[in-house]
Amino acid sequence: MATTAGVYRNGNYSRNSLSTNNNKVEKPLSVNSNPKNSLKSKSLPGSGLRKSAPPSLGAAKDDTGAPGRVRVAVRLRPRNEEEMVADADFADCVELQPEVKRLKLRKNNWDSDTYEFDEVLTEFASQKRVYEVVAKPVVESVMDGYNGTVMAYGQTGTGKTYTLGRLGEEDTAARGIMVRAMEDILADVSLETDSVSVSYLQLYMETIQDLLDTANDNISIVEDPKSGDVSLPGASLVEIRNQQSFVELLQLGEAHRFAANTKLNTESSRSHAILMVHVKRSVKGRDSILSNENGNNSHMAKSLKPPVVRKGKLVVVDLAGSERIDKSGSEGHALEEAKSINLSLSALGKCINALAENSTHVPIRDSKLTRLLRDSFGGTARTSLVITIGPSPRHRGETTSTIMFGQRAMKVENMLKLKEEFDYKSLSRRLDIQLEKLIAEHEKQQKAFENEIERVTTEAKHQILESERNYAVELEKEKLNYQKEYMESIKKLEEKWMMNQQKHAGGENAAGLKDESSNWISNGEVDSRVANMEELSEMKKKLQKETLLRKAAEEEVNKLKSQLAELTKSEALAKSDMSKLQKMLEDEACQKEKLEGEIAILHSQLLQISFEADETARRIDKGGSEKVPGSLDSLLSQVRQPQTNDLGNGEKSSIAKLFEQVGLQRILSLLEAEDVDVRIHAVKVVANLAAEETNQEKIVEAGGLKSLLMLLRSSEDETIHRVAAGAIANLAMNETNQELIMSQGGIRLLSMTAGSAEDPQTLRMVAGAIANLCGNDKLQMKLRGEGGIKALLGMVRCRHPDVLAQVARGIANFAKCESRASTQGTKNGRSFLIEDGVLPWIVQNANNEASPIRRHIELALCHLAQHEVNAKDMISGGALWELVRISRDCSREDIRTLAHRTLTSSPTFQAEMRRLGIDY
Repeated sequence: MATTAGVYRNGNYSRNSLSTNNNKVEKPLSVNSNPKNSLKSKSLPGSGLRKSAPPSLGAAKDDTGAPGRVRVAVRLRPRNEEEMVADADFADCVELQPEVKRLKLRKNNWDSDTYEFDEVLTEFASQKRVYEVVAKPVVESVMDGYNGTVMAYGQTGTGKTYTLGRLGEEDTAARGIMVRAMEDILADVSLETDSVSVSYLQLYMETIQDLLDTANDNISIVEDPKSGDVSLPGASLVEIRNQQSFVELLQLGEAHRFAANTKLNTESSRSHAILMVHVKRSVKGRDSILSNENGNNSHMAKSLKPPVVRKGKLVVVDLAGSERIDKSGSEGHALEEAKSINLSLSALGKCINALAENSTHVPIRDSKLTRLLRDSFGGTARTSLVITIGPSPRHRGETTSTIMFGQRAMKVENMLKLKEEFDYKSLSRRLDIQLEKLIAEHEKQQKAFENEIERVTTEAKHQILESERNYAVELEKEKLNYQKEYMESIKKLEEKWMMNQQKHAGGENAAGLKDESSNWISNGEVDSRVANMEELSEMKKKLQKETLLRKAAEEEVNKLKSQLAELTKSEALAKSDMSKLQKMLEDEACQKEKLEGEIAILHSQLLQISFEADETARRIDKGGSEKVPGSLDSLLSQVRQPQTNDLGNGEKSSIAKLFEQVGLQRILSLLEAEDVDVRIHAVKVVANLAAEETNQEKIVEAGGLKSLLMLLRSSEDETIHRVAAGAIANLAMNETNQELIMSQGGIRLLSMTAGSAEDPQTLRMVAGAIANLCGNDKLQMKLRGEGGIKALLGMVRCRHPDVLAQVARGIANFAKCESRASTQGTKNGRSFLIEDGVLPWIVQNANNEASPIRRHIELALCHLAQHEVNAKDMISGGALWELVRISRDCSREDIRTLAHRTLTSSPTFQAEMRRLGIDY
């Protein structure tokens, strides 16, 4: 099967890779165990092979019972056209035995070395087969909430990118691990409750660049000081909803990746490509969290339990190929690229060697590649490595190196950690939805009730108005009728009277007329009275009738008023119910606030427990003495969260919650309180806040640095001095803050504190702060002028190893800055350290039993010896013998190399060693 190197670069596409978006504890890159793996054994008659790996790459445990060992598979590339011509008369340098998972590397025609791997893939192995045995178990672990890494390593042109990044647009069977992994992930997640997002980066010339955003070409690595987590906050993060969008992102990113034409490969990768796939899944997964939320108390109580989410991260690493310059023919800029690639791969190899040999020091900070992969080797991720080799005997040396890399990687043990946490945000959203639903329901009921009250009131008013109107109309009618009848009666009486007057007016004699008239008047009066009585009787009847009608109307009005009173009473009862509902809502709001407070407390306590567990594990791993140079973890351990057991409920106060509720200005104002205990608790809170890099700028802007320096100046309490110095040491990790500390007289105050303090912990904090300031090139003259060096030297009186370690670190930082300034030509003359009398103490402690002290002193000696002007003083002070010892016996290779280079490059040292007869 003849296949060119171009086929392994995705055919027509040349290179196809990827493109454009409260509570973890992980272990740093360290040694876990060393399984008994055989590196190699002679294939002589009668010789047996020791088991180096279990038979299946996808098993959860190896046959030794230790979980999480790095799984290694080897894949052979077929001969390309050039090799078929050039090596036609030569056999392949390797022989594969896939049925027993062995590989034979031929030395010559009669001798070979045999190696065992977790999987042996021949040149005929399909892409599907490679994915199933190498990457699929890792992908399944990521879906279960673990971190996972799939990485390809090998010589340039052996098929790494073909194995990982082939898109398979023309032939789906040729799809690589990246495409197949995303297909499995998208098939297993629910886009309603889960999320998948990717970042695609390249490490080029020790610079991390974003392949999805070319403007983002210098991304920094951020490490969580508590969990050790490595993150890239500046990288693009693209959410993936379907496979097509993922393939398009791969094409976009691959177009931005650096590649070059070399003798070994027409499309040689010049950078390490890193694909990061973040998978966030809900444990209860597919059930809608908002279904059946009726707002009743029992359901609400059940819904208060926060959902659990699992966050897995899959890292696929396509390493640039290792190459020899004489074979690749790289020159000019390509040569610099090759050097950078080889240096990063060498750093990775050193880390794996240290892990395989259970070394106490793993040099993860030698390269950004090893920092990015700290979780993949010796960390908490499930890791699968596929090493790619070629069959050509011309590259037997590179093939041997690749095989040995894989053999050492098989000895690395990872301790898998489930990335599971409570989704407090989801719980908060759910409670908000329930509250909004209850409020909407209450408003709806209140509005309906108000509408009903308004309707009943309107009807009652209409009935009253109608009754009054009817009463007025009837009364007016009766009044008109009465007046009409009255007028008619008066008219009739007048007519009768006139008629009677006319009848009796013509009488003949007066007496007769008088008697007749008298009689007539009597009769008329009687008739008139009778008529009047009848009229009055009629009128009384009518008045009685009107009175009855009026009483009936009044009764109707009273009845309507009674109904109105009942409606008013009903309205009052409704308002009372409304007030009760309002109170219930307020109680529910209070309950929500209380729950949120409890959640915040639990979250804070969990963070504190995680931090303490990490500190304990670190002390156990390092024996309590080994510290990372330049870090302040040892200082942070002295500044614990203040206890508030004097509160009525006896609970601990959360620093984060205190910061949010009280505010930074209020906390800083407590630094000036008259009560000493209040000041102590306040400065402890500020020290804890200063340990977080995100809070440091806020503290300085709010005047916290000035307040801390004021405490050093005005307070006489040893505890306040210790904690304030620790807080200043945390702030002094930042270069801008260092200049502020110096400008505000901080070094003078720290020197005064060092001179008066007796407590070793206080001296350690002060020494740590001064040591951080010693690492700033701009502050050398001022630091020395204000007594910083003399303060460091004065603190050695304590003799406590932690204090001496910080003093040694400060001296090493100062010597390094001096060395750099002398190299750049900005400083001439002897070292300030020698002038201030530090050299005798350096020589005396150069071979100190404590490794942190010894390491810093050795570095300081090497930096001082780099400049010829210091050589005579160092010879007279006995430093030459220590430099010779360091160059021969130092446990650290970089310091040993630096000492050797310094001795060989100095004419003064060379002449003195010849005079003393030192064979060097």
